[in-house]
Amino acid sequence: MAKPQKHPLRLLSKQEEQELQRLVKASSERVDVVRRAKVLLAVADGQSFTKAAHQAGFKSGDGVGQLVARFNERGLAALTIAPGRGRKPTYTGQDRAFILQEVQRPPTREEDQTISWSLTTLRRSLRKKQLPHIANETIREVLHESGYSYQQTGTWCPTGRL
Repeated sequence: MAKPQKHPLRLLSKQEEQELQRLVKASSERVDVVRRAKVLLAVADGQSFTKAAHQAGFKSGDGVGQLVARFNERGLAALTIAPGRGRKPTYTGQDRAFILQEVQRPPTREEDQTISWSLTTLRRSLRKKQLPHIANETIREVLHESGYSYQQTGTWCPTGRL
């Protein structure tokens, strides 16, 4: 016999039901979002959590119960992945600002041993001062995001200015 549901699914609004139907049929939508939408529609049609889970490809009804509880709280926002998942940024906004500050400073022959910035000389300077493990690719990414590009002269300049 099935366990009683601690958090039964609340009634769906017309807009929520239409959006769930659209998500289930959408071929360009993320697979995990489609699976969650299928589960919610199955539970709304009166199926048990376990049956809805197996129908949508979940391993057990426990995950369905958690999804239903989230949906009852947040609505359609429960279909997306919760924030906080994935790798955290390695470098903060302050670190990125420091990289930009350093590239805007003209290099000195004595301290930096160069007259123009390349990724390697910029990395060497950043590692000495504040960012001991920074890589060339990270520097390149920060510079490109901020509108810098590598010029034919072999220096990094804001795009459009040489």
